[in-house]
This record gives sequence, C-alpha cells and structure tokens, in this order.
Amino acid sequence: MLIVLKKDATQAQIDEIMENLKRAGHKPDFLPGSERVAIGIRGNTGYIDESTIPPNDAVKEIIHVTKPYKLVSREWKAEDTTVKLPHGAVFGGKNQPVIIAGPCSVESEQQVEETAEFLSRLGVKAMRGGAFKPRTSPYAFQGKGVEGLKILQKGAHRHKISVVTELLHLEYFDEVVAHADMIQVGARNMQNFEMLQRLGKIKKPVLLKRGMAATIEEFLLAAEYILAGGNQQVVLCERGIRTFETATRNTLDLNAVAYIKEVSHLPIIVDPSHGTGKSSLVPPLSRAAIAVGADGIIVEVHKEPAKALSDGYQSLNFRQFEELVASLRSVPA
Repeated sequence: MLIVLKKDATQAQIDEIMENLKRAGHKPDFLPGSERVAIGIRGNTGYIDESTIPPNDAVKEIIHVTKPYKLVSREWKAEDTTVKLPHGAVFGGKNQPVIIAGPCSVESEQQVEETAEFLSRLGVKAMRGGAFKPRTSPYAFQGKGVEGLKILQKGAHRHKISVVTELLHLEYFDEVVAHADMIQVGARNMQNFEMLQRLGKIKKPVLLKRGMAATIEEFLLAAEYILAGGNQQVVLCERGIRTFETATRNTLDLNAVAYIKEVSHLPIIVDPSHGTGKSSLVPPLSRAAIAVGADGIIVEVHKEPAKALSDGYQSLNFRQFEELVASLRSVPA
C-alpha cells in the first residue's frame, strides 16, 4: 500500500503518520521523490483495510499496490532508479546507455591488461570478466578463482574502469565483494535466495541476470529479495531464455525489456552475447536493445576469440567491438 501525501505535508505530520503505522503493526518506508512524496507499507501478507490507517490531513490518497513484487514496481516508486559505479558509469534514468565489455573468463594478466587498455581508449567505464565460471561440462575451463579476481581488479582499476564479475559460490562471497565494483548474479543463481538475501545487506551494486526459464514475474521477485534486504542498487539483465528454438543459443526476449521498463523503476540492460550465442548477431541485437529502451548492454570481447578458453564463438574481437561502439552512437535511445 502507498499513502500519497500532499505537497505541503509538514515533517510533523509525516512523523505522526509513520508512528501511527508502526503502532498498528505495519512496516512503513518514507519515499521522497520529485513527482510525489509517499509512505509505503510493506511486509503485509494480505489486503490492508484502509480503515485501519489513522486519518491525517496530510494524506492525499491511498493506493493499493497490486503487483506481487512491491519495492521494484513503479506503483511503489514512479521515478527511475539510477545506479552508479565508481568510475563514471551510471545506469538508468536519462543517462546514456552503459556498455559493459570484456572477456568471458579471466585468462591471464596480459589478457586483462590489453583488454582494459583497449576498452579505456573507447571510453568504456565497466569491464566484465569471470573468475569463477559456471560451465555445463565439468571438464570445461572453470576460471582462475581468487587469483582471477585480483588480476581483473588490478588491470581494470589501473585504467579507471569498474569491475563487474559473477558471484558463483557463497563460499567466495567476501572475496568477490572485496574485488568487484558490481556483483553479478548469473542466470543459474537467479533464484538462489540465500545469495540474494546476502546481497541485500551489502552496499555495492548488483547485476541480476534473468534465469533461462524464468518468467518476468519471477525475475522481478528475485530483485525484490535484494531490495527487501536494504540494497536498492540493482540493475536487471535480460540474457535470453530457453525456448524450442535451436538456431541460437537462447531466445533474446526484448519484449521483457520494454515491459519491465513499464512496470519497474529499476534499470535493465541486455546481454546479446549469451542471448544469441553467435558473434555475428551481437551487433544487430545490441542496437535493437538500445532502440527498445535498454539502459545498456553487456558484451563479451576477446582479442582472439578463436583462442578464448570459454565462449569464444559469441565473443567479438577488438575490431568488431570498436565498430559496434561506433554504430551505437547513431541509435536513438
């Protein structure tokens, strides 16, 4: 439920409403904004009878939030949320779309250094790279672990680029949080509720990827876990879903991007690398993502994709990525 306040509501009136709601057993949150000032009630498991809300002259209207996800909905917060990274990337609102780029896996110091230097020249402010890799085959390269985290942070920060990396195991929670500027939750962990709850208690941005078989509602409810824990810095990521189609690795659901922009205030970006699994399809789907309203893209880039230890077939080489960056400048966001 949202209690929308009049513009001339005094602080004394707001305090009185908050205190009365607490006495009634509710959990109120004060929600200031440029479009409206409101008090939200969350944590209830059923319908709240308006007659149980003490009257106050500062109340303009009472709105029942109908979505099962509350905190991530536009009913709860009408304004776009913006999420900032240390080296200048800002997701959401009226900001320019953010490009996150880098290798699927951290392979060596030289690889990270060359990639970070290249991305810096193009003005990219966020670098992705996997230190722990969830692989379908137990025999595939699993990443360099904590060593990879250190290599990635050292190389990216040297060039003033923020680090985006995946938290795969709770066992390494502290190490990932210490070395990353944005913690990625991969598709396979979207409904790892213990992980989501722990990420709700930190003060760093989280990139939440949609599960490959998750509905949009399930996706947004996963984000709700993080916000309910107190961390409002969440960026969603559409990375393709599994359908009956086999021509591409996944089916990139751009419908979800447009729909989520309508129902949620959280920023959402697109991963065309995993969404298609084909490097040739990454540029057109990147442009389509920006055109449909995405707040950015996350793209796999490798100097020599044919020699990549993981996902080389969906990675762009340096020349292809440079051409993509140039082409995005002409796409209306």
